[in-house]
Amino acid sequence: MSNSRLENPIYVALDTQDLSRALELARSVGPHVGGFKIGLEFISAHGPEGIRAIVALGRPVFVDVKFHDIPNTVAGASKALATLGASIFNIHASGGEAMMRAAVDAVSGANSRPKIIGVTVLTSLDNSVLESVGQSTPASEQVVRLARLAKASGLDGVVCSPQEIAMVRAACGPEFLIVTPGIRPAGADLADQRRVLTPPEAVRAGADILVIGRPITGAANPAQAAKAITESLRLEEAL
Repeated sequence: MSNSRLENPIYVALDTQDLSRALELARSVGPHVGGFKIGLEFISAHGPEGIRAIVALGRPVFVDVKFHDIPNTVAGASKALATLGASIFNIHASGGEAMMRAAVDAVSGANSRPKIIGVTVLTSLDNSVLESVGQSTPASEQVVRLARLAKASGLDGVVCSPQEIAMVRAACGPEFLIVTPGIRPAGADLADQRRVLTPPEAVRAGADILVIGRPITGAANPAQAAKAITESLRLEEAL
């Protein structure tokens, strides 16, 4: 899949425990984004019913659960999640081939099969952090290694930082879905992200989906912020 196939690649991250706030944000920015991302903070607070509530808004939903466990457990969790209407969910590629294949097999019979993508290296990590936990391989090499393993295991794509997009695309081909967090508009606070690019830079690199949170949800006017980012991408396409 290439980003040109998506009418709007922006998925806004609804990272809050407040269901009313999440729904308010989603309704506000919905006309200006391609979908929503909900993560562990939201899911821990509201569970399956919270997922259904966001799905009911009618936009594609990426459920950022990052499953990582023994294959049988991940298979069961994946099968349960596939009934909730999400378009995409993720698992840790570092869980290995057997775990990833178990997840793929578990959702194969779903009425509306969600795409499964593999988490490679979290965007909050850089080489110094990886070295401190015993991984001497540079982040970029680990991302590509895990992306190849995810593809071989039947996953639809991966999550990687913007800086690894081109390498993953070269390694895994044009049909492989690349979902990219760590997106910050020019001048935005980097917060806890380490490996970042602006939205136009990420699109030029070949990202399919751009996950953007605080630059939109933390803005004084989230709808206007989302609209401005979308317009920056359209301007980029026109150049």
